[in-house]
Amino acid sequence: MRTILPAKHRLIPSQAKRVFQGQIYDVYQWPQEMFDGSTATFEMLKRPDTIQIMAVKDHKLVVLEEQQPSMGPAFYGLPGGRHDNPAETELDAAKRELLEETGMTFTNWRLIEVTQPHSKIDWMVYLYLATDFESQGPIHLDAGEKIEVSLMDYSQVLGLAKDDSVRSLPFEILQTAGSLDGLTKLPQFGVVNSKL
Repeated sequence: MRTILPAKHRLIPSQAKRVFQGQIYDVYQWPQEMFDGSTATFEMLKRPDTIQIMAVKDHKLVVLEEQQPSMGPAFYGLPGGRHDNPAETELDAAKRELLEETGMTFTNWRLIEVTQPHSKIDWMVYLYLATDFESQGPIHLDAGEKIEVSLMDYSQVLGLAKDDSVRSLPFEILQTAGSLDGLTKLPQFGVVNSKL
């Protein structure tokens, strides 16, 4: 269940009709009145929201080296995945994804950022910060996931995030924070902190 949206978001209008249902993307269309009074068909995609987690353990960031079928060579990224269970909040989905991909649980969670990467896609990306490592259990990967979990120094992760070929590492957030200490002091999404 989606509970948090960024200020400037664009959702599929309620009068839109789904004209195609895919495995990940659905296509919606609706009649839209134009400025001259004519009508045109507008279209938008919809997909499950994405959750990403920057987890801090032993003064290092948890980073995944992943490989997926038909996605080419292995790549670095953060733990995370689809928020595709309507019964879950964004935070529930983040905790589930982190546990499945790393086996780790954490005590403190903070939403750092919510973005809509494309205005023509009803899709939000939620970035969480997890601190205060709690426990380590088994990893439960999906059939299409091959993952190696690593703990990396902040500077190493920032260096990887600068590389255009690396997916899923939030360069702007890492650069703004400047350090692991700065990262842990980033404000909760939607909360203004005049000290930062």
